[in-house]
Amino acid sequence: MRGNPDNLRRAAANKSAATKKRAEQGIQDMVRRGQPVTFRGLARTASVSLDFLYSTADIRSRIEQLRDQQAAPTGPTKPDETVQESSVVRTLTAQLAELKRRHRDEVQQLRHALETAHGDNLELRRRLGHRREGGPGSSSDEDTS
Repeated sequence: MRGNPDNLRRAAANKSAATKKRAEQGIQDMVRRGQPVTFRGLARTASVSLDFLYSTADIRSRIEQLRDQQAAPTGPTKPDETVQESSVVRTLTAQLAELKRRHRDEVQQLRHALETAHGDNLELRRRLGHRREGGPGSSSDEDTS
């Protein structure tokens, strides 16, 4: 048999240990940064294969555990933040409602003014039309004299 099988086994074990170390470091980095821990995300972060992550039992269980912890609803950590956010939302909603009311009132006033202007314009055109038909210098005035 050629080569040294023991050297090959040691090299494979060292490669596996280095890959496992990168995966563990990747998990720590993702947790520290607050990133969701997923198999694909860890494979990208630690430069390891998905097959390695799925086939290494302790890493696989750690990923699944962290993924489940992150997916669990945790409720508000600070009740004061929820109250403040709620207060801000209420305040902004009230301001928005007031702005909408003002806008509706202004549009209604502008429509009324436009209707009035259209009416005045129509009345002036009618007066101007009557003057042309029966005003001085018209042919009907000269014929009656």
